[in-house]
Amino acid sequence: MKRLLLTAMTALLMSVGSAWAGPFEDGAAAYRRGDYASALRMFQSLAMQGSAEAQYNLGFMYDSGKGVAQDYAEALKWYRLAAAQGDALAQFNLGFMYDSGKGVAPNYAEALKWYRLAAAQGDAIAQFNLGVMYDNGRGVTQDYAEALKWYRLAAAQGNALAQGNLGVMYDGGKGVAQDYAEALKWYRLAAEQGNALAQ
Repeated sequence: MKRLLLTAMTALLMSVGSAWAGPFEDGAAAYRRGDYASALRMFQSLAMQGSAEAQYNLGFMYDSGKGVAQDYAEALKWYRLAAAQGDALAQFNLGFMYDSGKGVAPNYAEALKWYRLAAAQGDAIAQFNLGVMYDNGRGVTQDYAEALKWYRLAAAQGNALAQGNLGVMYDGGKGVAQDYAEALKWYRLAAEQGNALAQ
């Protein structure tokens, strides 16, 4: 009897779960099902109330042109608001926009600033991108030790690109003593995740 009651309660909760979900979750659900107009309305309302998550999502919608005309200036506006509140995804996306010149003039100093903030929160892609910037001397003095630091942090989180680049660093002795065994280890880890360059 208890099992039947538990099953009935679970089914009831699952059927009304969306009614109990918060406004942000409702907006996210609308986005996932392709109802961008509803998602936009919900995210706009929440963003105006200061929700960093909603601000990030609005930025993403304008960045990708989902449910709205693609508008990088509007995306930057919402990413900046979310990033100022510490949203790591918004910080990364701002870094990427400045790094690639997407909607703004390329500005490596701004890219570094935003990547560093996202990387400090553990964003593996931001850590990888910082590694690339130091590895190539893009916006900073080339510094293989600093590149290795960022690649290692990203690789420890399973980032295949960082693992592959660590392989390259050990293979070529860039910032470390040349070590083919260590290079092979990193190449294998990257290749196991489908990194074609490491294969």
